[in-house]
Amino acid sequence: MSWKVPLTELTVPEEDVEAVMDCLRSGWLTMGPRTAAFEDAFADWLGTPFAVSVSSGTAGLHLALAALGIGPGDEVIVPGFTFVATAAAVRYVGGDPVLCDVTSAHEPLIDPDAVAALITERTKAVIAVHFLGYDAPILALRELCDAHGLALVEDVAQALGATVDPAGTKAGTVGDLGVFSFFAKAQLSVGEGGMVSTPREELADRVRLLRSHAMTSGTWDRHLGHAATYDVVDVGYNFRLDEARAAFALSRMSRLDADIEARREHARHYRRALRELDVAVPFDDEAVERASHFAFVVLTSDRSERDRLRAVLADDGVQTTWYPAVTQLSFYRGLQKVPKSEDVAARHFALPISASLGAGDRAFVVDSLRAALVATGRA
Repeated sequence: MSWKVPLTELTVPEEDVEAVMDCLRSGWLTMGPRTAAFEDAFADWLGTPFAVSVSSGTAGLHLALAALGIGPGDEVIVPGFTFVATAAAVRYVGGDPVLCDVTSAHEPLIDPDAVAALITERTKAVIAVHFLGYDAPILALRELCDAHGLALVEDVAQALGATVDPAGTKAGTVGDLGVFSFFAKAQLSVGEGGMVSTPREELADRVRLLRSHAMTSGTWDRHLGHAATYDVVDVGYNFRLDEARAAFALSRMSRLDADIEARREHARHYRRALRELDVAVPFDDEAVERASHFAFVVLTSDRSERDRLRAVLADDGVQTTWYPAVTQLSFYRGLQKVPKSEDVAARHFALPISASLGAGDRAFVVDSLRAALVATGRA
């Protein structure tokens, strides 16, 4: 259907189009100089020594665990409220995902105390997800992982640009590896693509090797005459980012900070308006200022109320969505129960938000929600 206010909206100015067209005109489309330039720019912006581009955030999670040597028999603790890729990546390398509950519906992020209770002799790593654009308690998890000799991976697919402390340390720079997504709804959107960050050169080298069939040289290296041929030294993957997407992303990076601040301002406005409607929203104002706002979530009393409100909003042309807990997905129903994750999954939904959301559309969403509350007997 055609939404009056879609969940997210992507604008592509002419400078982005021209950056991609320049790449196409160059005749070099596979991983090459634009990809390398994007990696350098991203590493500088993030404040990390190494950034390796990949074909998706999911591929990045896969490679992060592979680079750490996670394999059959190993357990990796992941939150129960996350996108499926977090748990699936553990399965890709033959490991066992162990689901950890969130702190609460008000703070639906992985709970460090619950993580500590799940650590066994088989535990090798923790994946902390900065979900919905909000920073997970990564500093506490870093301390916990260090105490137990565990690797820490940050899933930053939804939280590019979020910070984790008053000093402005960016999410994705605290763990052994950070994984980012450039999916269509992300803060830096190119449709598909991802990045793996790390402070450790040996992990960057490993991710870089495995993303391209574990070949000892790339096509661009051979084109420049830096290598005559290649060897294959491991089982690798085709997880490369292409030049056109790298050019697109590099162009969009110049507006990234402004786009994140626009999302943050929308979240502030939503929160002020919804307080007047007596609608519950997770997180506090301090967390809002650290977050990069992939989604703006409201809480309802139960699943039934959520579904009724969403139906009224949809009739008004306002698109919404919600995120299932991992245990609500058929393939993962046999994993550990995570009651807090299942509770928040059942009674939340997300309103439209994007950098290009107009003030008028934002006001329309609030008015529609007000009408939906009246129509369902809440107001």
